[in-house]
Amino acid sequence: MAMKAVTIGAGQAAVAFAAKLRELDGDAEILMIGEEESLPYQRPPLSKKYMTGEMEADRLLLRPAEWYDDNRIECRTGTQVTQIDAAAKQVHVGGEAVSFDKLLIATGATPRALPAAIGGELGNVFTLRSLADADRIAAQMMEDAKALVIGGGYIGLEAAAVFATRGLKVHVVEMADRILKRVASAETAAFVRSVHEAHGVSVLENTSLERLEGSGGKISHAVLGDGSSIEADLVVVGIGVSPNDALARQAGLVCGNGIEVDEGTRTSHPDIHAAGDVASFEFHGQRCRLESVQNAIEQAEHAAKTIAGGSEPYVPVPWFWSDQYDMKLQIAGLNTGFDRTVTRPGSHEGGQSVWYFSGEKFLAVDAINDPRAYMFGKKILEMGRTVTPEQAADADFDLKALIKP
Repeated sequence: MAMKAVTIGAGQAAVAFAAKLRELDGDAEILMIGEEESLPYQRPPLSKKYMTGEMEADRLLLRPAEWYDDNRIECRTGTQVTQIDAAAKQVHVGGEAVSFDKLLIATGATPRALPAAIGGELGNVFTLRSLADADRIAAQMMEDAKALVIGGGYIGLEAAAVFATRGLKVHVVEMADRILKRVASAETAAFVRSVHEAHGVSVLENTSLERLEGSGGKISHAVLGDGSSIEADLVVVGIGVSPNDALARQAGLVCGNGIEVDEGTRTSHPDIHAAGDVASFEFHGQRCRLESVQNAIEQAEHAAKTIAGGSEPYVPVPWFWSDQYDMKLQIAGLNTGFDRTVTRPGSHEGGQSVWYFSGEKFLAVDAINDPRAYMFGKKILEMGRTVTPEQAADADFDLKALIKP
């Protein structure tokens, strides 16, 4: 009898899983269940080219509709799973109990919203995760409108770049002492800040939000921690995400910061796997969740390989990117635990790279308009090689020498 594999979630991870499992098992019965009405689509362009109008909605689709039929993959959209019965190996969808042999939980994460008590429920206050979110925000992007971005992480800064490009007046409010505090060095943050300021964006760091206020249920201004106020016609909140692990918790699966999985992507139930933003796994001696397209794809494909009989551990080399204006930031590795950075001039004018180290151990690189630095840094990590801080800082040192056979 053919194995039945079900995914809860129909995003990047679920599609990658289904494609890889079909490649490895021509007979498997594959069912994807997603809450959104749309066929699975890319999320990263939402805060970049989609909201600027450079990319149409149909180009967001991960696969055309016929791909699912051609590969005998059932994709149920607009459908919510209400319960996982781990013991019976069933998921409940409305009044129907759907059995599975293997289950992948790929439910992603949800943006944190502002509390209603400080105005989070006012009209024109948005988070950005879905196609519907992007459409609602784009509808308010009138030239000369006043946009406020709460949070100086990548999502917030990408939204700010779109607003500024479209002619809106933009403020970014960041509670920490600098933007990108959690994810990047002070050197990278300073470069990114200067780019935004050159495009007319006001970046307010070390600044807290007291509350949002408005009239008629619609935002009009924000009151900051120092008592000052900023007029706003729309607000985008980018203060992080929370893993969508409620179904897993209700099913009794072990969860911490997301659903905990082993090196084969198995949860505490051997026939239930998790991948993508919702999954927490061991990486360099500590548990982490990687919120990236790369991880969603590779971890989901690894789940398919495990289900098909593979035994290799999942050991990623993380990579990320962010497009803001004509600036492309590419990141290879994970800088957690760094205690030293060195900056290397870019191979093109206006570019640079920041290299992260823990002692002498190379951890990661941020390459800003410097694709060669990114390529070499990523290759060094993939090959298990190393680079010293002195080599990384020396623009005359040929990084290519470090990846020769």
